[in-house]
Amino acid sequence: MTANNPVESLHLVLGDEELLMDRAVASIVARVRAAAPEGDDLPVTKLRAGDASAPELLELLSPSLFAEDRVVVLEAAAEAGKDAVALVVDAASDPPEGAVLVIMHSGGGRAKAMVGALQKAGAVTHECAKLTKASERADFVKREFSAAEVRVSGDVVEAVVEAVGSELRELAAACSQLVADTAGKVDVDAVRRYYSGKAEVSGFDVAEKAVAGDVPGALEALRWAMHRGVPHVLLADALADAVRTIALVGSAGRGDPFRMAGELGMPPWKIKKAQAQARGWNGQTIGEALQIVSQLNADVKGQAADADYAVENAVSVVAALSNR
Repeated sequence: MTANNPVESLHLVLGDEELLMDRAVASIVARVRAAAPEGDDLPVTKLRAGDASAPELLELLSPSLFAEDRVVVLEAAAEAGKDAVALVVDAASDPPEGAVLVIMHSGGGRAKAMVGALQKAGAVTHECAKLTKASERADFVKREFSAAEVRVSGDVVEAVVEAVGSELRELAAACSQLVADTAGKVDVDAVRRYYSGKAEVSGFDVAEKAVAGDVPGALEALRWAMHRGVPHVLLADALADAVRTIALVGSAGRGDPFRMAGELGMPPWKIKKAQAQARGWNGQTIGEALQIVSQLNADVKGQAADADYAVENAVSVVAALSNR
């Protein structure tokens, strides 16, 4: 922390999910602004670390004569050159008086080693990795509604994700709009009413039809999803999540979803849904399906020569296994 400002002086915004990264930076700036003396105009400078010259960075990160509060945001640090990396790491080890330094880094790139150096220097890390799992996007939607002080059911969360898709900005906007349009009384009917006809076909649609044994429906949904550009990895993840959920819930036996929630680590609504889906499966077919989704995971990450075919084949085989 600086003498002038109670906000930590060094922050690492780590990941590649743009919405989460933007929110993290905005939150830091808001905290600095709130702690600054009333009436002060807080300077916020944003610069691509990879594009900045050493003299530019040196000027930005040099101590100020009057140690004024200011925020310096260095974007795209993962692509910074060797000289810029050395200068940033050096500044991070002893941030200028009055300055709050925010470094945005994807976690990879040629300057990957910078992450460890910044964390060793005491950077407050804000995790902003992409949300690739279905459960992560559902949790994101729940947090959006909670932030708006609106309580919704699991069915509403699922309906929003299925209707809107996987893009976080669109999910956040949908939650905000639903709260505004319904005065906070968001239910499944409201989601369907406001988003009917606007939904993109998602991996959830494909996976749900597949584990239900609807081969034609699953393949039709898959073709629409591919047409709309849903990534192979997301399609594979949704199918794997559906199969693994049925395997986990099926092996736990029948029971009250609310009592099973803590043990299985998933919400009651998801357990209830999986219990119904599990009726069409047995130990042998679930075992085969688990092998298929495991292979598909490798296929969509580079093993398969034709990822489109790999996904389509996995979906059709899993769908055929249900009710066998």
